[in-house]
Amino acid sequence: MSDVTAKPFRVIDTGVRDGRRQIAFDQALIEAHKAGVVPDSIRFLRFPPTALIGRHQALSREVRLDYCHANGVGVTRRITGGGAIYFDEGQLGWELVFRRATLPIGTLGDLAREICEAAATGLRTLGVDARYRPRNDIEVDGRKLSGTGGFFDEDTLFYQGTVLIDLDASRMVAALNVADAKLAKRALDSAAQRVVTLKELLGTVPSIDAVKAALLEGFRQHLGIDPIAGQISAHEEALATKYHDEEIGTDAFVAEIDDLPPTPELRSATLATAGGTITAYARLDGGAAARIRDVLITGDFFVTPPRTIFDLEAALRGVPAGDAGAAVERFFAQANVGLLSTSPADFRRAIEAAVGA
Repeated sequence: MSDVTAKPFRVIDTGVRDGRRQIAFDQALIEAHKAGVVPDSIRFLRFPPTALIGRHQALSREVRLDYCHANGVGVTRRITGGGAIYFDEGQLGWELVFRRATLPIGTLGDLAREICEAAATGLRTLGVDARYRPRNDIEVDGRKLSGTGGFFDEDTLFYQGTVLIDLDASRMVAALNVADAKLAKRALDSAAQRVVTLKELLGTVPSIDAVKAALLEGFRQHLGIDPIAGQISAHEEALATKYHDEEIGTDAFVAEIDDLPPTPELRSATLATAGGTITAYARLDGGAAARIRDVLITGDFFVTPPRTIFDLEAALRGVPAGDAGAAVERFFAQANVGLLSTSPADFRRAIEAAVGA
C-alpha cells in the first residue's frame, strides 16, 4: 500500500527502561500525538526481564508471580490488549503512532495485516522467511518471531510489536502461565517451542541496529514511510513520568484485573474465539427475576478503544439476567468500537453463559 509521496515519521529510541516506565511512555506518546505536540512517530524500546500482560487479562492467571518476585522479573500491564509475553534485553520493541489520514487503513484487522506485512517485509531482508499470520503474529515456519497489537484513540492510531532476537526460553516459561490449550492447538510441547529467535534462525545474534534498520526498511517499502531520526521531547518525558507515578507504574494498576475469588454467588464462563479467549464473571441479585449486580470481563482479545470493556461492564449492571445478551448487542450497536477477530456475538455468548441466560 505504499504511496509515491513518502510520509515522514520521526524515529526515536527510549532504550532499556523499567517495564512500567516504558508503558507509561506509550501513554505519553499517544496523548502528545493527540494534542498535536509530536508528529507521527516510530519508537524502539527494550526491557529488562519483564512479564507483560494485556490490558484486559487477569494478572494471576497469566503470570507466575512468586517466580517473578523471587527472580527479579518485573510485572507490568500494557495499555494494549492481547496475551501475556516475557520481555528482556534480547528482544526489540517497535511502535507506530500516527494520524488516521497518514495511513488510511479502515479497521483494526486491516491495520494489523498491513503493519505486520510491513514488519515481515523488513525482517526478510535479514535472511529469514518471516510471514504475517492472522490475527496479529509474524512467524517463520509456524513459529512466532513477533507478536503485535494496537488500537485507535480518536484520530490517533497506536500499533506495537516485538522481535525476538535472543531469548532465555527457560525464564520465559518459568515466568508465564501458558495455557495448555494454546500449545495443543499447534501440537507443541512447550511455550519455548512456540517461539523462534533470530539467533536460532541465523546462527548468530544480529545487532540491535541491524534489526531496527530492517524494520524501518520494511515500513518504508510497504507503508510508504520516510523514517527520520528525531529526538524525544521534554514534554513526552514529563507526561510519561506523570502517567507512571499516578497510574501505570502503580501496583494497583497492574493488579486492577484479576480472577475473582470463588464464592457461592459467583458465576463464570470462558469462551475461546478466533480473536482470543473471553472470560466473563458475574454476580446476580434476586431469585427467578435475577439482575446482574456486576460483571468482570477478562481475556487476551483486542478491542479499541481500550475503555470499551469497562463501559460494557458498567452498561450491564442492573440488567435482568435474561436480557443480558440483548443488552450486549445494544451496547455494541451504539458504541464506536473496533474488534480484531472477535465479534459482539462472542461477548454475548460468554456473558450469557456466565449469567446462565
